[in-house]
Amino acid sequence: MRHAYPIMLDLSERTIVIVGGGQVAARKARGVIDGGATDVRCVAPTFCDQMPSGVRRLSEPFAPHHLDGAHLVFAATDSPRVNEEVVAEARRRGILACRADADNDGEAGDFATPAVFRAGSVTVAVSAGGSPALAAAIRDDLAGKLRGDHARMGLAMQSLRPVIRRHVADIALRRTIFRDLTGPDAMAILLRGGEESLRAWLIGRYPQLAGAKADKP
Repeated sequence: MRHAYPIMLDLSERTIVIVGGGQVAARKARGVIDGGATDVRCVAPTFCDQMPSGVRRLSEPFAPHHLDGAHLVFAATDSPRVNEEVVAEARRRGILACRADADNDGEAGDFATPAVFRAGSVTVAVSAGGSPALAAAIRDDLAGKLRGDHARMGLAMQSLRPVIRRHVADIALRRTIFRDLTGPDAMAILLRGGEESLRAWLIGRYPQLAGAKADKP
């Protein structure tokens, strides 16, 4: 998959179907659950001990009807034939599918899952042109550079973003404010005085935000 478009998906109201019950399938299940999925179905004759408890297990061989209502599909069995069948059926239904054994001959999937690291509201996702080992190494290197205060700023910006959008109509000025929030001064104020101090500092710098004083933090 040389050319791919990275995207962050909201899985909270989507049905995810994973075909396979081994460790690879368990990792896919854990990944989508960590990403917010609440309706995860897993189809396989047997399941490994690592399969997350939040998964709805269907202990049977794959059949096309298992994809009924699915929004996203993972083919993660140890059988290339079954994986190809799953991807083909998903394609027939217009459902995006990921094939875990994408290096095998046959029909490839529509997307690949990156190596992911999460810290609060901050998510780092890395793809390395079909090399999971390299992607994981880069992810781990980046994770080592992230600090807890980055996650704290991420949460603060989640709270401040709607306030800024509500009180600042100028798009260019919004961008300037958001860039300001990523600077060392903003970080120091957040760590020293918390989100209320950061909000007060921001209002002092940008008169357009004066109306935000009445907003609840």
